[in-house]
Order: sequence, then structure tokens, then C-alpha cells
Amino acid sequence: MRKICISCLIGLIFVNTAVGQDIGRVKQTMLKATKFMVEEVSTHGGYVGFYFEDLSRRWGELEAFDTQIWVQEPGTVSMGNLFLDAYQITKDEYYYQAAERVAEALIWGQHPRGGWNYMIDFAGDRSLKEWYNTTGKNAWGFEEHNQYYGNATFDDVTTSKAAEFLLRIYLEKLDPRFKPALDKAIDFILEAQYPLGGWPQRYPLMHNHPHHGKEDYTSFYTYNDDVIWGNLEFLIDCYYTLGEQRLLDPIHRAMNFFILTQQGNPQGGWTEQYDMNLRPAHARSYEPAGLMPGATFRIAMRMLDFYKFTGDRRFLARIPDAIAWLEASRLPDHQTENGTRTHSTFVEVGTNRGLYAHRKGTGVADGVYWVDYDDKNLLAHYGGKANVNIQRLKDEYEKVNKLTPEEATANSPLKATRFERGETPQQFFLTKRIRELEADLSLTVADVMDKLDSRGRWLTKNEWISRPYAISADGKEVNTARLSDENGNSIRDNSDQQYISVREYIKNMNVLMKTVLEAQ
Repeated sequence: MRKICISCLIGLIFVNTAVGQDIGRVKQTMLKATKFMVEEVSTHGGYVGFYFEDLSRRWGELEAFDTQIWVQEPGTVSMGNLFLDAYQITKDEYYYQAAERVAEALIWGQHPRGGWNYMIDFAGDRSLKEWYNTTGKNAWGFEEHNQYYGNATFDDVTTSKAAEFLLRIYLEKLDPRFKPALDKAIDFILEAQYPLGGWPQRYPLMHNHPHHGKEDYTSFYTYNDDVIWGNLEFLIDCYYTLGEQRLLDPIHRAMNFFILTQQGNPQGGWTEQYDMNLRPAHARSYEPAGLMPGATFRIAMRMLDFYKFTGDRRFLARIPDAIAWLEASRLPDHQTENGTRTHSTFVEVGTNRGLYAHRKGTGVADGVYWVDYDDKNLLAHYGGKANVNIQRLKDEYEKVNKLTPEEATANSPLKATRFERGETPQQFFLTKRIRELEADLSLTVADVMDKLDSRGRWLTKNEWISRPYAISADGKEVNTARLSDENGNSIRDNSDQQYISVREYIKNMNVLMKTVLEAQ
């Protein structure tokens, strides 16, 4: 019996040694890939979305100058969060130093009032204006980039995610270097909030940039791309971790704004932009002033969260009205694309008729968008129809509606005063992301490690690309938007050109980090 136990112990030692060696290889792979990105790819600590293999061209949402980094995800902020994830899991200071460089790049490019634009240009404002006058101006369909504003944007959670990263790196070691920029970002978001609780798309406000003869939409109340939710979520995290009591009123006003903007029956839904009279409003050329079933679903689900934050049943009161409108505005069977779609993306106020965007042309000079009731030849780069899971909303509403206010708010970030395992609020916030780390389960650790080349690169192919800015012999400027067909379907590079991709790096690192985390 003793011999058997000794044999088992020896076997266990061998197994643990093998696991340790494998985890060592995983960590080595992570560090090699990271050093390449930090030391060979980054621009003053920041990143764009992807690059030619030789770094001769690079893209964020559009092609960028080599002096620019992209704040909008996936880009600089995404990389900073990845570095902090890796630091928390491995405790290797190299990752923290990489995150510090990201923070320094963001602070360098912070707007004087406290927010961020989509991109930062280390060559300064003069260079940035040149980009807008060339690449930005000629990117057909990317109207948010067609002109220089000189302010900051909340679109695509650009400002709120940059601010969230500064909060996170500050909490990591409570390094006072990051606190002034964080405070400035908090003050900016508070300053930009309208009295009713919503936020505009951009701030400071601009009213002198009309789009195709329509009023500048960037000052409208904006839900689109999580403008309002992104700011609200950031303020909640700041309240939770920094304990700033002054943030409670802006947080409650922001949640109340969701109640204010639900439309009256029989169209008890929401849209993504509202004018100053809280009427559904237009945005880009392909975003008409209609109600939106997809936005209604997402906002109604947020309202369930708000009940769990506050215990206030006002957030539940009219969800049945939203469900009733979603049922009433369903597409007829012959328009559901063989059952894959349930609603038009936009629904006309008053009639419940679907509104559909189309386009024709080749670029800014001759291209045109229009909206009508025809559901054929729909705009591909935006999506003319949506698939809304009404049953899921019903089920979640029924479940949450049964909770008493005390039960609902048991884990509310607005009410918590004590934390698990004696954690401080800061520790809880920092570890929450790691506990929720997601990885692509279709990728094996061996595959990820084998794909890394000798220089530390995970190269990809078939990325979308664009034409570089140029002027033809007849004086016509080239379309600098992503290559696409007339309906807006992206055209991928089908050559053997290889790319360095931030998204690919993050995807592979997540697989490796999860492996290290599970071995601990």
C-alpha cells in the first residue's frame, strides 16, 4: 500500500512539473507577442486597429497617418485593458509598464476640456486637420469623420472607455500621476450632461456642421453606440470605487432620462437620437427620424437593470408597453428574410411602416443615400432589418418583476457598502473583469502558440482595406472609405498581403491568459 502511494505521489509530481513547464511556455509566448506590439508596433504607446505587415499603412475605422493612434475600439484603449488583464494574471511588471504607456498616450491626447476624439495625432492639430481635409472628408458613408470638429466624442464609448481605462490603471496602484486626467474626464462627462439626464454625441456642442442640408445631429440626445449608457456606466463605476457622493444625482438623472424618452402608446418604444423637444430625430444620412425596435429591446433590458440598481418600480412600469409595440410592429411574414428578421431597423412614427435606407454611387462626389418604404436592395453596411428576441425580453421582465425592491437591489452598485471576502471597492472592481475573462473556445492553446512567428507576430489575411487618399488627373478625389460594393458590403483584401491586427492579438492573448488563470 505504501509503495502504491509513493508511486502516486511521484506521478503527481511529474504531472505538476509538466503543467508548470507548459504554463511557462504559455507565459513566454504571451510576453514575446506583447514585446513585439509594444516595442515594434506602438506609436508613443498607442495603437490603431491593424497594419500592413511592414507597418507602411495602418487603419483605425479609416486609414490613419503614421503619427496617429485610434482611441475608438479596437485600438489603444483595448490594448491598455489587455495589458492590465495580463498584469493582473501574471504579475509581470512589463505588462503594467505597457499599460502605463497607453495611459500616457491617452493623457497626451486628452481634449483640453477632458474628453477624447476618435483619434490622437502626435503631430498636432495641424496634421489632424489635414487628415480630415483628405482621408476623412472623402470617406463616403463615414459621416462622423467627414469634417473636423475640434471637440470630443462620446460615440462608440470613445470618451467613456478611455476614462474607464484611466480609472482602472489608477486603481491598480493608486498612482497619483493618473488622478488629474481621471478627474478631468469625470468633470467633462458631468459638464456635458444635459439637465434632463442625457448626453449629446459630441461635446463641447457644435451647431454649425449641417449634414446634407439637415441640422447638425451631434448635439442631439444620443443613445446610439452606447453614448448615454457608456457615460452612465462609467459614473456608476466611479461612484462605486471612488465613493464620490456628487455622482449620485447625475447617475439618477441619466437613468430617469430612459423613462422620459419612451414614446406614448400605441408606439411605446425608443429610438437612438432625440432632438431638444425629445422627438425622434435623424442622424447620419441613412438614419431617419424613426423609432427603432432594436434600440427598444436594448433600452428595455437596461430598464430592468435600473430596477436592480435602485428598487424603483418606475423603471418596470412601461416595459409591457414596449413589448406590446414590438409585437405590433413585427414584419409581415413575406418580409422576414425566411424568418431570420423580425423588424425593420427603423419604423415610421405614427404609422408603424418600415423605413429603409439605400444608396448608389461610388463616393462623396457622386454618392447618395435615401430612405423610403421599399425593403429591397437594402443598405448593407448598416442593416435595414433587425432580429429582436421579444420572448427573451418577456422572460426577463417576468423574472425581474417578481423581485421585491429589497431582493432586486441585493447586489446594487449604488447601494453596496460592504464587499465579499473583505475586499475594498477598488479590489472588487479590478478582479471582476478577470473573473469574467472570455476566450474563443474554438482556439486551442497549442494552435495559438504555433501561429506565433519568430518575430512574435500573429499575422492575419483578408482584412478590409481602403484606397489611399489621392487626386486623379481630372482633379477628382478618391473615395477613402472601406472598399465596398454599391450597397455597402465590405470588400476584403483577397491577396496574400499579411496584416498585424490588434483584434487578433487580443483574441489570442485571451486564450493564453485564461489558460494561465485556470492553472493558478
